[in-house]
Amino acid sequence: LCFWQSGSSFHVFDQGQFAKEVLPKYFKHNNMASFVRQLNMYGFRKVVHIEQGGLVKPEKDDTEFQHPYFIRGQEHLLENIKRKVTSVSAIKHEDIKVRQDNVTKLLTDIQVMKGKQESMDSKLVAMK
Repeated sequence: LCFWQSGSSFHVFDQGQFAKEVLPKYFKHNNMASFVRQLNMYGFRKVVHIEQGGLVKPEKDDTEFQHPYFIRGQEHLLENIKRKVTSVSAIKHEDIKVRQDNVTKLLTDIQVMKGKQESMDSKLVAMK
């Protein structure tokens, strides 16, 4: 079902059987796509082999995954495998400044438009 390649990646050969028998033992689901999504969230990537200038189609239902810190015999590296988190603190300070400048400009434009509308309203009343 699943085995280590050279110690730097692992293969899932029969995704259907893997999802049915292995995933429920360790996850609350048996969905292979959800498992792959979880792997991606932790930085694992599907290995694509390129040989002789063209993509080599893998064996039927054979999927290989690797992570730079997931290496056989290097258990101390496992603590470096962490879920990728997007947080407010990850937003660059410059991006926040640009957004604030945009909001300030919009508010100024709205005030100017409001003033023009009030002026036009008073002129319309005077004309009536």
